[in-house]
Amino acid sequence: MQVRRLSLTNFRNYTRLELDLPAGAILLHGDNAQGKTNLLEAIYLMATTRSPHASQDQQLLNWDAMQSDEPVIVGRLVADLLRPDGPRHLEMRLIVEERGDWARNGQSAFRREALVNRRKVRLMDLLGHLRVVLFLPEDVELATGAPANRRRYLNVTLCQVDADYCRDLSAYNKVLEQRNALLRRMAEGQTRNSADVLQVLTDKLIEPGSRVFQRRAAFVTEMAREAQDIYYQDLIGGKESLRLGYLPGWYSNGRKTPDDLLRDGDRLQEDPDVGRIAERFAAELTAARAADLARGASTVGPHRDDWAILVNARNLGQFGSRGQVRTAILALKLAEIGWMKAATSDVPILLLDEVGAELDQHRRNALLAYVLAQVGGRGAAQALLTSTDPGMFPADFLTQATVLRVREGRVTADG
Repeated sequence: MQVRRLSLTNFRNYTRLELDLPAGAILLHGDNAQGKTNLLEAIYLMATTRSPHASQDQQLLNWDAMQSDEPVIVGRLVADLLRPDGPRHLEMRLIVEERGDWARNGQSAFRREALVNRRKVRLMDLLGHLRVVLFLPEDVELATGAPANRRRYLNVTLCQVDADYCRDLSAYNKVLEQRNALLRRMAEGQTRNSADVLQVLTDKLIEPGSRVFQRRAAFVTEMAREAQDIYYQDLIGGKESLRLGYLPGWYSNGRKTPDDLLRDGDRLQEDPDVGRIAERFAAELTAARAADLARGASTVGPHRDDWAILVNARNLGQFGSRGQVRTAILALKLAEIGWMKAATSDVPILLLDEVGAELDQHRRNALLAYVLAQVGGRGAAQALLTSTDPGMFPADFLTQATVLRVREGRVTADG
């Protein structure tokens, strides 16, 4: 897979950019705050519909454009792709409109539009056309951060290759939102017909939620095998073992320890029959009903899932050194490439943002060798790397890479 041409309008510090991109490794270098990371963010946004850095769409739009007096402001991201099944044209529009009460309050209304081959589609339907694996320095938070970070990683990765998973997740979240709203009203004493409605919404959670449980458990199992091989053989020379453990989102009221949840996850991974998962999920929802009513929120379900990285059977997020964490996350990301390639028969585009600066020379060289192995040859695979210092890259990598300089929102060939 390859982005052959990238066009940006009013995106971050790019007022207008037209950039042709070759296959293979591409090194984007320049000082900080020049626009290197913004290029990776644009590609990631079109692949996943999410930004790795911004929580609101207005943060993605060009500052000067936002200060203009134009009634409608449009940010456009366009990618022409080369895929094994033929070319494809993707577009995402970030539209700012002032209207009604929004304008009177000094605020703006934001909306997005997605197009595939110049035909409008739902935003969800943009997923799967462009697939990426993103490396960021802050990826260490997958081990050390909050469970929400790890659930987000599961969702973003799975939705790129499994449209059914994404639909089940969306259906589950919609019912969950309704159920939580009802639980809040019941906690406030609004009980008329609420018990019957609560049971209806609870039943609606089971089918999509069980499939989300099943697919996540399978993903963790598949990733664990690949990550262990990379970690054990390529990165630490057989000195430590790495394991990924799935912690399903039941027993959320504290009746079980993390070790108990890991064992539950192991059983779910060993017996992924969705019918039995549904039975267990239904029983868990029934058992948690009193706790849900007391808290005014759903305490059981995939929205409470977690997973852990364990090195030598110890949770890396709690007991690992910084070096162990970085090495394990590197193994995880490299495993993600292999997993996505196996699932789609295509190599995803690799996006590496200043990751080399966070690794020692041995691990940096191992990463670069892996990247070249994935994108080399005659295929159309592609990797984009950013750096403030191209001098940290070995000569054999630079001779095989396309080197571009980024400065003040302009991209030029390195002289």
